[in-house]
Amino acid sequence: MKRRRAWKGFLAPKSDLAFKELMRNEDVRKNFISSVLDIPLEEIQSVRLENTILSRRGRQEKECVLDVKMLLNGDRRINVEMQIRRVAYWDKRSLYYLAKMYTDPLFRGHPYDRLKKCIVIDILDFDWDDSPEYHRVYGLRDEKGELYSDQLEIHIIELKKELTGDRLDDWIRLFQIGSREELESMRSENAGVQAALEEVKAMNLFRMAKLRYEEHLKNQRDLWAMEVAAKEDGWKAGHAEGLEAGRTEGHAEGRAEGHAEGRAEGRAEGRAEGELQHSRQVIYDFLGRLGDIPRDIRQRIEEEQDLDTLKRWYLHAPQINSFDEFRRDLK
Repeated sequence: MKRRRAWKGFLAPKSDLAFKELMRNEDVRKNFISSVLDIPLEEIQSVRLENTILSRRGRQEKECVLDVKMLLNGDRRINVEMQIRRVAYWDKRSLYYLAKMYTDPLFRGHPYDRLKKCIVIDILDFDWDDSPEYHRVYGLRDEKGELYSDQLEIHIIELKKELTGDRLDDWIRLFQIGSREELESMRSENAGVQAALEEVKAMNLFRMAKLRYEEHLKNQRDLWAMEVAAKEDGWKAGHAEGLEAGRTEGHAEGRAEGHAEGRAEGRAEGRAEGELQHSRQVIYDFLGRLGDIPRDIRQRIEEEQDLDTLKRWYLHAPQINSFDEFRRDLK
């Protein structure tokens, strides 16, 4: 009987792949949000994952892909970002994500009451400023501290600063785990942190078991994406039928059909672009376990417009052990 070969690497909880998969665990999500927002766990009825790709109004608009996006209790949207390395203009980037997420669901003719409160939670593995506090909350207030609106909120959590005995401490310890020994030794009374520890252990199984686990997670992502696409297609089909029923004959009918065809082509084009971006993101998720993805690999993935080629790459990505090995697959 062939002996299984242990996987000697370590997938840290704060790595791109591990962090995103942790947030797919409902217990982890609920307990994490409860700790960060200081909401009693029993008040969290639902914290549903949403599509992380925000819509674009035009081809020239900058694309926005979030790490983790959630809908809390049906009335608050939350974006959680894990940033391991310092990047320039992080504050502007965070504000851009927040603004896009706030306005994303609103289109022409929609009332403003459709807008939901939006919260960004930035987890930074570097010192943002000299403040001793590792968790700070920012909102819209005047010079006297009076609240203007609670619709926009930013949380900054810095992993490298000293712990203070807050309920977030165990989450900080979790994200700072860097070895199997640290993983095995950590315990927590927070049910969400303990669930996260078990998830990270599962991600660091024997090599072949780990590949099967990653394939299972990939299938879950694909099923979720197909479910979202099916719902969108159903809405579009109903909308198209309504337009068809309201058309008049003659010149007006021809004009309406022309507009409908143009809209249909644009929507189909947008859906195809969404599938391409989803496939690219899956590849990035798997490659992220190896470290920072080199610029040339990212550029090659972004340039690829063939969906079948991208799917072939993301099926191979979990099996590679180095970026050079993946580069050979790109040729």
